[in-house]
Amino acid sequence: MGYMETYERWLVSDAVDEQSKAELLAIKGDNKEIEERFYRELEFGTAGMRGILGAGTNRINIYNVRQASMGVAKYVLDANGMDKGVLIGYDTRHMSREFAEETAKVIADKGIKVYLFDTVHSVPEVSFGIRELGCAAGVMITASHNPKEYNGYKVYGPDGGQLPPEAVQTVIDEMARTDIFDGVTYTDLDNAIAKGIIETVGPELNEKFINIVMTQQQNPEAVKETADTFKLIYTPFHGTGSRPIKEVLKRMGFKNVLVVKEQDTEDGDFPTVKSPNPENKEGFTIAIEMAKANDVDVIIGTDPDCDRVGVVVRDMDGVYHTLTGNQTGALLVEYILRSKKEKGVLPDNGVVIKTIVTTELAAAIAQSYGMEVMNVLTGFKYIGEKMTEFAELKNHTYLIGFEESYGYLVGNHARDKDGVVATMLIAEMAAYYKTKGKSLYEALQDIYNKYGFYTERTVSFTMPGKDGMDKMAKILADLREIPITDVAGMDIVKYTDYQNQTVKDRRGGVAPLKGLPKSNVLRYDLSDEKTYFIIRPSGTEPKIKVYLGTFADSTAVAEHIIDKVLGSVQTQLGL
Repeated sequence: MGYMETYERWLVSDAVDEQSKAELLAIKGDNKEIEERFYRELEFGTAGMRGILGAGTNRINIYNVRQASMGVAKYVLDANGMDKGVLIGYDTRHMSREFAEETAKVIADKGIKVYLFDTVHSVPEVSFGIRELGCAAGVMITASHNPKEYNGYKVYGPDGGQLPPEAVQTVIDEMARTDIFDGVTYTDLDNAIAKGIIETVGPELNEKFINIVMTQQQNPEAVKETADTFKLIYTPFHGTGSRPIKEVLKRMGFKNVLVVKEQDTEDGDFPTVKSPNPENKEGFTIAIEMAKANDVDVIIGTDPDCDRVGVVVRDMDGVYHTLTGNQTGALLVEYILRSKKEKGVLPDNGVVIKTIVTTELAAAIAQSYGMEVMNVLTGFKYIGEKMTEFAELKNHTYLIGFEESYGYLVGNHARDKDGVVATMLIAEMAAYYKTKGKSLYEALQDIYNKYGFYTERTVSFTMPGKDGMDKMAKILADLREIPITDVAGMDIVKYTDYQNQTVKDRRGGVAPLKGLPKSNVLRYDLSDEKTYFIIRPSGTEPKIKVYLGTFADSTAVAEHIIDKVLGSVQTQLGL
């Protein structure tokens, strides 16, 4: 069925609500818009679904949410998880509560126990809750840090981590067998609650989560020592971090926590920011003005589902700098390993886990403490998988996992990024360095002086719509057919294709890539033996990303190298 036929089917179907029909009637005659909405079905991948809200197969709406929920129900029934149940959480985005309820109605209709949070909750609380309640699966309605037009549907397995590939395929196959209108069945929400099939989850689970997060403190005495003078600003960017993080900071003993009131609202329009992304300094504008007025050294912000954390620090001249995810991660690795070593509890088999696009500075720090570093594919699900493997085999002790995209996890209570525990540790870390007479900015400079001036950059090139998807596919295909051989006057000495599972050297030798699953990613290592770049299409957004990294004797020199390499790569790729 072509996109125009699918469009017409939606217009005449009795299953489609009147508001959606009106939305579709408004674009009648606009073939480009119709094609964009109906040329494909919204893809369900390893991270679930994510898309722009609206009517159409390439939009996220109650119809494909119900269809996806049929797939989740199939996965749970196949795993004999009917009685274990499914935990459903949701964030502050538009339609999040509605999508959560539709999910609950579909899953409960199959006789599967459903636990539905009573209000908005964060990603780590859902991941923790699945493990705590012993559920067979979980669903989180969120689009993370995307703009307000988006929402999404993430699915978790019994370990609290995102579904593995074979489980994802079960969901996809069931979705393919299920007509989006005629094949979906669901129960009445109120009746299911009355019968106890759907159970509302309230504060008791929140309390357990906060208690276990607080066990990850490294130096609680530093907070007490600096409580009277240390000042911190926190902003939840209109999201789910507000309740748990304010409570954790209060229990830690911080006395001077300033909250950005304008951003402490559950508002899916995210009215104070262009995008609720803690990577962007723009979102911290109000907080920085507050910091200047109140002599504050550190600002921390979490995205709407509270799995990512952004940090702003003040330098010696009073200038505020937004840290990258790599910089914050390096600070946390150094702080945690140092703290454990000082207390004599650094394990012999400790491991730091990072993704292949995350800074090599983390590896340098970990190795200096005698700790192992493991690289996994991009996506926190792969960190979670390693954590579960460690727990089963008891062969390694997990210390910290993080990725350059502002996601961190310390502790084994969850299997996804946790902005609550990360915020707690960043705040404690700042207090710890204050007891040493240093700011977080100065602590970062100490790391550079000790290990080298590692510098990274991620550049995203947006390619929306069907044309964009085609262009991204062509770029990757062309690169595999005619590989890049040199950039910025340096030869490519190693070329790694994670999709084809090969590693080629400068002499043409080919070796198999071991230890990582297939992924549509290309890595290029340059002849200075310090610089690399990675090309990867995003799995959740219409973007192709270029990750670059190097290290040098100064940040200025490193930045210059990255500028040259990026310019050369852009020219060769036509970006």
